Amino acid sequence: MLIGEVARRSGVSARMLRHYDLLGLVRPTGRTVGGYREYTPEDMRRILYVEGLRSLGLSLRQIARTLDDPGFTPSTLVGDLIRKTEERLNREHELIDRLRTVDAAEPAGWQDVAHIVKLLHGLGSRSAARRQQAVLTPAEHASVPAELLAKAVLTESDPHVAGALRWALARAGGDGVAYLASGLASDDVDVRRRAVRALAELPDDEATAVLTDALRDTDMTIRRHAALALGARGVTRAVPTLLGMVVEGANDVEAAELLGTVARDAKWADRIISALVDELAAPTADSAVRMRLTQALAEMPGTIARNVLQQLAHDEDRPVALLASALVRRSRWATT
Repeated sequence: MLIGEVARRSGVSARMLRHYDLLGLVRPTGRTVGGYREYTPEDMRRILYVEGLRSLGLSLRQIARTLDDPGFTPSTLVGDLIRKTEERLNREHELIDRLRTVDAAEPAGWQDVAHIVKLLHGLGSRSAARRQQAVLTPAEHASVPAELLAKAVLTESDPHVAGALRWALARAGGDGVAYLASGLASDDVDVRRRAVRALAELPDDEATAVLTDALRDTDMTIRRHAALALGARGVTRAVPTLLGMVVEGANDVEAAELLGTVARDAKWADRIISALVDELAAPTADSAVRMRLTQALAEMPGTIARNVLQQLAHDEDRPVALLASALVRRSRWATT
């Protein structure tokens, strides 16, 4: 077949076929008397192989080495192509994320764009000090997208940088809560812990709702962080977890203070007092637990825990009795 016929059948232009010949990629087996290229069926098959490999993303040089290598194995080639394609797609996804981040900041000019790009590079540094500096360096004009800060919070392992990111996120406003909420759905417990700590510093109602859901997390640390944040906001659903923290001795002083805050609501005061008394009477409550519960009673507002403390002043557990007596004496409930 002459070059025109080959071009028609293969769909490869005559110009490209001549280029293949010059490269030595597909050389026609013969020539006519007039010197025209003449292709055999075997040459045609090689052309189709070349086009097939080109469609997979191989360069012409790679194709030449592949076809002429007697040790060539298709599985090796395909595996390498998959890896390189995934790397390219990851780079493109990263670029898309960066472009969306810049767009979300609504830059007024190239100076604002430059600031966001600088921040992105800073947050990607291996140096914790540089990451922290990137967060704390103020922008003159451009606002920092909350989603960018929230994303960085979920991946940041250095406590100092994480603290700076949470501070910046609380100041940024915007829709960082939604991204942090997605972090609470992660299978990685460290990501969920970072998310709940950041949410605890966001005061809006949406963050409160997400923190309330976090009370059901399988990780105790996450439930405790959520309960402390919710207790400070007077959310009563945190009461069982706060009570458990007093019993277990985990941030028990802070938990007791927050139970006192919630107890200012008359509808909850009696419930909290009753729950503390029930824990005091539990068979599993040792002296240390009962002392923490006694101290928690002292955090109750007004005089609502007076009678219970006065009774505990005569408790058979002497350390508890001494603590209760001291609390009664120093309080305004002491009789004169």
